[in-house]
Amino acid sequence: MERSSAAKATGKAASKTGAPVTTHFVFFLLKEFSHLAFSCALEPLRIANLVAGKPLYSWSLASEDGQTATCSNGSVTLVQAGMEPVRHADRLFVISGINMQANTTPQILTYLRRERAAGTPLGAICSGAYLLAKAGFLDGVETAVHWAYHDLFLEEFPEVRLVRNVFVAREKIITASGGTAAADLMLHLIGRQHGNDLATEVADQMVYNAVREGSAAQRVSLQSRHGMRNAHLMRAIAIMEANIEEPLSPSLIAEELGISTRQLERLFGRFLNSTPKHYYMEMRLNRARNLLVQSEQSVTEIAMACGFRSTSHFSKVYRGHFGKSPVGQRSTLG
Repeated sequence: MERSSAAKATGKAASKTGAPVTTHFVFFLLKEFSHLAFSCALEPLRIANLVAGKPLYSWSLASEDGQTATCSNGSVTLVQAGMEPVRHADRLFVISGINMQANTTPQILTYLRRERAAGTPLGAICSGAYLLAKAGFLDGVETAVHWAYHDLFLEEFPEVRLVRNVFVAREKIITASGGTAAADLMLHLIGRQHGNDLATEVADQMVYNAVREGSAAQRVSLQSRHGMRNAHLMRAIAIMEANIEEPLSPSLIAEELGISTRQLERLFGRFLNSTPKHYYMEMRLNRARNLLVQSEQSVTEIAMACGFRSTSHFSKVYRGHFGKSPVGQRSTLG
């Protein structure tokens, strides 16, 4: 595969002749891709060219059929390429959204494996990391993926070093978690390649005054959401999250924290208007729902993964909480 000079030396702002080097990205759009993530990835590049007054970036779009790509909101985007070999590209980004498992075909995985073997740098936005993990590229790699898919990754790709960051740009395969995190990633790349002043100008043009570093968390913290500043409660919730498959009793959690069970119950009642037992159950059921909608695991396997030793008990509790059985949840795709 031919390689552009920018691909050989990522970060160069100009060629030896003084002319600006144009960095070229290919965006592979999977069926039902996230339009928000796509726009947030593309627009900072367009605006960077506008602000700089020169073509710092170029891009092309690709899809499986090489003609169009339909996103999750029903909009149809024309593309310039199919799955022929990528040439003169500095990075190939995979952008997907909902139902990425059903839309990931053997042909797409073959395409991605061929490009990796040819030396094409890869990246993924939103659930695009699923395709790269499915192709076997992310074992041991620190990876950002939309928080809604964390449960799926933990079950299906346990070797992936999943992080809750908005993006990861320090690995060979760079990833952004989706939505506006794609803009954060692109502003980071613009700043790294052409300086923070340009990245700031681009953000200003976007009226984007809350640019995040890659280490920023994807979700609003419980402390911010509920105004909580209680270290015991935050630690209790962290313990619950780490022990979904083998749930701990409130008394054991309280013992781990060095407080009484009564104190633990008062904390959950005061800050969350709940009990430790009820909050823990909701956490387990929400993970079960994610796995039912996003994975192909059996109901029995999901029940076990979420701390239920009886499938019938799991089904009863699930129906009571969500108003439908686990099988019914899966048949309607949530």
